[in-house]
Amino acid sequence: MSRQLEPWQKIEQSINKKFHKTLWRPFITAVKQYEMIQAGDKIAACISGGKDSFLTAKLLQMLQRHSDVPFELVFLVMDPGYNEENRRMVEENAKLLNIPITIFETDIFDITASVGGSPCYLCARMRRGYLYSKAKELGCNKIALGHHLSDVIETTLMSMFYGSQLQAMLPKLHSRNFEGMTLIRPLYCVHEDAVKAWLRYNDLHFIQCACRFTENCTLDDNDPGGSKRKEMKILVRKLRQTNPNIDRSIFNAIHAVHLDTFPGYKSRGEMHSFLELFGEEEQEQIPTERETADG
Repeated sequence: MSRQLEPWQKIEQSINKKFHKTLWRPFITAVKQYEMIQAGDKIAACISGGKDSFLTAKLLQMLQRHSDVPFELVFLVMDPGYNEENRRMVEENAKLLNIPITIFETDIFDITASVGGSPCYLCARMRRGYLYSKAKELGCNKIALGHHLSDVIETTLMSMFYGSQLQAMLPKLHSRNFEGMTLIRPLYCVHEDAVKAWLRYNDLHFIQCACRFTENCTLDDNDPGGSKRKEMKILVRKLRQTNPNIDRSIFNAIHAVHLDTFPGYKSRGEMHSFLELFGEEEQEQIPTERETADG
């Protein structure tokens, strides 16, 4: 007679089997390709209470258990001022997933409530700062956030359409304000649709919008609600109807930027122009047959 599995074991089993190709494999690809984890690392898996951060924590937990590279994990939850229901939901989901969380409290929501206009930018910066600070206090040298491939694509499009620049999202980066700290994004190669499919399969429910300003908001992708990110989600979905590989095309594009074809670019905080090298190494190239045909 087979042993009855615990809920968290069934959830892990789904990752190992049904979602091995769409979750586990791209997760491992990101960790290895971008060299996110080294021996001796102590990583704070930062859990906001949403699906992406909880999945990141679970995948890192599973990796630590089987990895040949020894590293430590802290499952860090910052309470920015959750209401009672959201706080309870975070704690219950952590228990359900068998993730031993460390919770610390802040007054971020109280502070941002006094800010005029949209408090989102300030809130995001404060949350990041508190997470870095607490993680460093606990002896961590890295924090892991739950940004996935879809976030990367949407950020790239938003920067182009509304920021007038081509700017992507790196898989890892050094902190400017916390020396010795690095941010990593283990879900960098995981598509959001795979995360949602995993949720539905396991009948999981996480908090979606914990902020006091949006606790009652709808997160229906068909209702943009003023969100530029939702607008990008809808745009990509429409483009996918004629080009099923549009997500991968955009993602691959940020890995194959041809700077020689750009009239200007910014590197390490300094703007550069193609004129800096014009006449030295650049020579006019005869258009290929394909380029000529394309106009």
